[in-house]
Amino acid sequence: MPKKPEEWLEVASPSPSGRGIFKLFLGYAPGVGKTYSMLSEAIRRRSRGEDVVIGIVETHGRKGIAELAARLEAVPRKKIDYKGTLFEEMDIDAILARRPHVVLVDELAHTNIPGSRHRKRYEDVQELLAEKIDVVSTLNIQHIESIAPTVRAITGITVRETVPDWVPLSATETVMVDLTPEALVNRMRRGDVYDIEKVEQSLKNFFRRGNLIALRELALRQVAEQVDRSLESYMDAKQIRENWGVRERIAVCVSGNPSGQYLIARAARMARRLDAELYVVHVMRELATREENAKILEANLRFAENLGALVVRLKGRSVADEISEFVQNKHITQVIFGRALVRDWKKYLYLSVVHRFLRESPAVDIHIVTQEPEEP
Repeated sequence: MPKKPEEWLEVASPSPSGRGIFKLFLGYAPGVGKTYSMLSEAIRRRSRGEDVVIGIVETHGRKGIAELAARLEAVPRKKIDYKGTLFEEMDIDAILARRPHVVLVDELAHTNIPGSRHRKRYEDVQELLAEKIDVVSTLNIQHIESIAPTVRAITGITVRETVPDWVPLSATETVMVDLTPEALVNRMRRGDVYDIEKVEQSLKNFFRRGNLIALRELALRQVAEQVDRSLESYMDAKQIRENWGVRERIAVCVSGNPSGQYLIARAARMARRLDAELYVVHVMRELATREENAKILEANLRFAENLGALVVRLKGRSVADEISEFVQNKHITQVIFGRALVRDWKKYLYLSVVHRFLRESPAVDIHIVTQEPEEP
C-alpha cells in the first residue's frame, strides 16, 4: 500500500542524527540561475573546508555552468545500456563509496533510464539522505505535481516530469532563485540559456512575458507557504501562543441568518485587499434550544466556498470559546462578527458572545459589521 504524503514527510523529515540535510534551489523557469547558484554555494562551502562533490549537474551547453562545475570534484556517472544506446545517470553506489559530506544533484524531477536503481532522481536523493549525506538540489515550480496542471492551463505545455508535493516540502531549506521576467528575457536573447536559433521560438511559447509572470507568482507563493508552515511549526514547538501577525488571516463568523452572505462578501473584499487567507466559521452549539435555518446556513457556506474562503464547521457548548480556540490555533489576525439590528433577547445573546470572546481570545483585531435586520 503506497505511503500517504504525511507518512513520506515523516520519513523524510531531517533529524540531527538520522538523515542528511536537504537544501533545494527553487526557480520558476529554466535560466533563472538555480544550477549556477547551487554551484556557487558549493564552491564557497568547499573553500570553508567542506567535502563537496558533484553527483550530477546538467550544463546544457551553458559556458558559465561548465566553468563553475570544472572547479569541483565530480563523481563519475554510471553508464547504462538501454535498447542499444548508452546513457549516463548519477552513480549512487559510487557516491556512497566516496561518502562526501555534501553532494550536488541537479534537476530533481528527472526520470532515470530503465535499469537504474530508482525510477526517479528524487528517490536517489532520499537514499543519499538516509545515508546521512547532505544533498543540494534544484527544481522548477512547474515540476511539482499539484502545480503542473495549472502550468499546463497557463502555458499550454504539458509537464511530463514531476515530483510529488511532499518532496519539496521535505526540504530542510528552500531558496527561491529569483529573476525578473525582463532580466530572464534579456538573458535568453544573449544566448545564455538556449542556442540563439532557439530563442525567438521559445520567447513566443513557454517564455512569453505573461507566462513568466504567472510562473514567478506560483514559485513565490510556494516558498511563502513553506515559510509560513515553518513559522507555524516553530511557534508550536516553542509554545508561542500570541499571534505574531506576519501574514493576515481573517475569520468571519456566520450562522443561518439570511444576511450572512452580505457579511461574507464584506469579509472577502477585505481579504482580497489585504491578500489574506479567509476562513468562514460556523459554530453549532451543543445545547442550542432552537435549530438554525439549515437551508440558509448551507447557502451561506456554499457562497463562502464560491468566493474562495475556507469553510470551517465547529461544535461546542460556547460559540465564543470555540471561535477563540480556532483563532489561537490558526493564528488568525482579524475576526469579523455580524451585528443584526435586533432589540429582543437576541441582542443580549449577541453581546454575550462578543464580550466572552474578547475576554478569552488572544490579541486580535475585531470588526463589527452591521447587517440588515432579520425578517420576523
